[in-house]
Amino acid sequence: MTSDSVQEAIARELNGNFAPSPLLPPINARLNERLEIADVVAYLVDEKAVQVRSAAASAFQHWDAEPLPAWAPGTAPKTSQRRHLIYALLDIPGEAFGHLDFALPVDNGSVVIAAPQPWSPWYIAKVRRDRPFYWDAYERVLRGSGWDPVAVSKLSVATSEVVSRLANPTRDEPYQSKGLVVGYVQSGKTANFTGVTAKAIDAGYRLIIVLTGTVELLRAQTQRRLDKELIGVQNIGASDDYINDQEWAAGKFLTHDSDPNTSNEIPAIRRLTGLSYDFQRLGNGLGALHYEFVDHKKPLNHPVNLYSSNVRLAVVKKNSSVLKKLVEDLQRIPTPLDQIPALIIDDEADQASINTLNPDKWKNDQIERTAINARIADLLRVLKRGQYIGYTATPFANVFVDPVDTENIFPKDFILSLERPVGYMGGADFHDFDDDTPDEEKNPATSNEKAHVRFLYAGYDEEGRTDEQQQALDSFVIAGAIKLYRESKGAKPFTHHTMLVHESRLKGDHRALADEFKSLWRKSAYSQPASLARLEKLWTDDFEPVSAVRVEEGIQSPASFAELEDFIGDCAGRIATGLSPVIVVNGDSDTEYDQDDLNFEQRGVWKILVGGAKLSRGFTVEGLTTTYYSRRTTMADTLMQMGRWFGFRRGYRDLVRLYIARNVPGPAGKPTDMYHAFETIVHDEEEFRKELGRFAITNNNGEPMMTPRDVPPMVFQSQPWLKPTDPKKMYNAEQAYRGVGGEPFSFTMQPPRGNGNNNKAHFNAVKPLLQSLEDSGTFNVSGSRGTRQTFDARYGIVSADSVREAVSLFVWDPNWDIEPHLAAMDNAIHNGLLKDFAVLLPQPRTRQPVAIKGWEGTLPLVNRRRQDRDYRTGFTGTAVREREVIAHIAGSPEKDGGALASKLHTRTRGGMILVFANDPNPRFRGKAKTGPVDPVDFATLFSYALPYAAEPTPRVGFRVKKDGQDAIVDAT
Repeated sequence: MTSDSVQEAIARELNGNFAPSPLLPPINARLNERLEIADVVAYLVDEKAVQVRSAAASAFQHWDAEPLPAWAPGTAPKTSQRRHLIYALLDIPGEAFGHLDFALPVDNGSVVIAAPQPWSPWYIAKVRRDRPFYWDAYERVLRGSGWDPVAVSKLSVATSEVVSRLANPTRDEPYQSKGLVVGYVQSGKTANFTGVTAKAIDAGYRLIIVLTGTVELLRAQTQRRLDKELIGVQNIGASDDYINDQEWAAGKFLTHDSDPNTSNEIPAIRRLTGLSYDFQRLGNGLGALHYEFVDHKKPLNHPVNLYSSNVRLAVVKKNSSVLKKLVEDLQRIPTPLDQIPALIIDDEADQASINTLNPDKWKNDQIERTAINARIADLLRVLKRGQYIGYTATPFANVFVDPVDTENIFPKDFILSLERPVGYMGGADFHDFDDDTPDEEKNPATSNEKAHVRFLYAGYDEEGRTDEQQQALDSFVIAGAIKLYRESKGAKPFTHHTMLVHESRLKGDHRALADEFKSLWRKSAYSQPASLARLEKLWTDDFEPVSAVRVEEGIQSPASFAELEDFIGDCAGRIATGLSPVIVVNGDSDTEYDQDDLNFEQRGVWKILVGGAKLSRGFTVEGLTTTYYSRRTTMADTLMQMGRWFGFRRGYRDLVRLYIARNVPGPAGKPTDMYHAFETIVHDEEEFRKELGRFAITNNNGEPMMTPRDVPPMVFQSQPWLKPTDPKKMYNAEQAYRGVGGEPFSFTMQPPRGNGNNNKAHFNAVKPLLQSLEDSGTFNVSGSRGTRQTFDARYGIVSADSVREAVSLFVWDPNWDIEPHLAAMDNAIHNGLLKDFAVLLPQPRTRQPVAIKGWEGTLPLVNRRRQDRDYRTGFTGTAVREREVIAHIAGSPEKDGGALASKLHTRTRGGMILVFANDPNPRFRGKAKTGPVDPVDFATLFSYALPYAAEPTPRVGFRVKKDGQDAIVDAT
């Protein structure tokens, strides 16, 4: 009996599609041996037992996530209670539970905010087992393309979460479920909706409409991906779409194990669109929409008819005339539309789909709609069994849709926030959040900014612009040469290598910018020895030190520039091959430029791409390594979608470079720092996701703590000029209560400094608290890589009423409201759950306290950056690491602030940290190192945590804004 045979036997019994049952008897029967349960557990906790661990992770993820399985009564999904019941059903002894919890922890996966559903769970394990054809096929595609088995399992669980919230396609009464799936930019949302489509087809949905962006480039890319990975060769048939496609010719498109066209058990997929054509009026070909019936006395959605009927699938641009043709053709078919289970997938759902007409201008109380929104509403009106799922990485517009509008696309039934995928490079990978390290001490090993970001300071016409473009272009060439070097050492070939240049949305600017880079390419002389000295300097100063500390495990990098030289000419040759090294990608035809067409499917693309909107939403720029970005926009969701440098960069993460402008002209000629703008929206987006996660729970009655209708007011934007989305898309509601026990919140959302009077008022507000800090001590915090660190602080115990009075005197950014936090504090005080706070003032070890005007003692002043140097809306943080201590004092069971924090803890005590940050008049750049300092020149920042016992379960409350108030958002 070999280890491999034992692993295989154990893995075969771990199947999440069946209820958990005793493991040992079938394993021993399969092996014809006598293992003990301890032997099985040993394999389950052994990291080297890859086959067993992979199967166990998959099975546990499915079992953990089942909504209401008959085998687990009274247990909630994704809880330790459910997991321990699973162990017991597997006949695993209790003493092993802790070891398994550590080795295979419960995976919380996607965050789901859902309304109560008007049905019992229908998408259960038996349904998935009985009809798995298209999901099984797609799963094989994913595994064959290199997906890790655990990642496939995570996708399976996430897609089941979505499908389970759609209506049962066979239910008697039609029901339209509407939901929103929130991913990350360039993070694999297409994989999720492809998996959802596969499972929906298997479950009985027979009309699939995929709405892509507004440009044909994205529609065709989506069509091809679905054709290749889901629809398959047999369903595509004799189409001419892929005659010149290399992957089609090489047999890389999915070929199903059974031909759906000749099977009575498997539905065939009839394509209503193709790679080269959007939906067209069918005319005499309307029969393509005629559904097959076994029993005409029963409706199509009856199981007798439904499972033997074929699927119709259309991938359609968001174009009013195209959608109108589709609606009109649907209304001409003989099958009653209210019998057709339909699924509408809206990719990039915040683009074009939203109704942006102002309700104040509606006539006679009749809802008026923008053209594309009207067509989507038409689809939902005629398809009574139509389910709507929006997909986006920037959900703000969708959650602001009016939920009362029954034909609109507000996600009334669910919002699902996908977890960040393993291997993904997102906004956080290009910024150093919560890092107070001085810039001069940062290095590529510890700083994402130093590793991947290079700044542009020259204006459009200023001296230095060419030098900055030259460095970006050289970076692109060196990165390409390193990729070729890695190929020579056995790395998987890099089919694509691209550079994105994004400076404007105007086509005329694209042409001029393309000409600049064409000219620069000719002058760069990459095929000549003269360029080598310049490239070697960039290699030595940039790529060599970054790759030394950032390269992925198992990936090789050149030991010297000499090893790289031979590959530079090859790289330059690939980029220059064809008509031009530059491709302009915008609404113009390719024939208007002397260039190759952009087609990632038919050939490898090693090019510089210049463009705007076409490259800023939905479309995947394959092989993107170098970005030159200097465009300003006033909407956060638009800005986030421009982050094409986000995505998966397997084998070349260390080579990714972002060249981004720090002084783009803004309103009244004021420069805008686009790097800080991205930092702000990435931070705000992460906070939004965290808020969803905090409140994606049920209350004591088993009801959702929050439903999709409650989400809009949770959106906060730090930059006043950068709105969450188009103001026309916003909804009228506000948050009224926010209470989270034992978790610190940083109150940094202060308005612009102005004359400094707010700073002075804030300092006066906390003087009574400072007078109570009579003790000193040392506290512990978690350091990097599992280490423990200490800091010293003055501290004292202050009544809750005194703290409440102090914070009520602060002035806040008009885009942010402290009242929900104060409501929670008031509630805790009223109920006797909050009596006092332990207030801490950390003492920096490297900065001496300074004298303060009007204050008898000295205070430590630290440096904290405001969110934007021109608009100055708040600060980047308070005391990031030290917050662990006040969480411990407040009773958080997950934090450890050391012995003194334990001593200070009581059930009715909160924790608070004060920080004083230099904030001088911007005309005087110097920051105080000696006193006395005027209180107008430093800001008072604080964080606090309510007692854990006051709000052990997070609570949030909302209300509709009152008439006559300025709405957070227009009710459109």
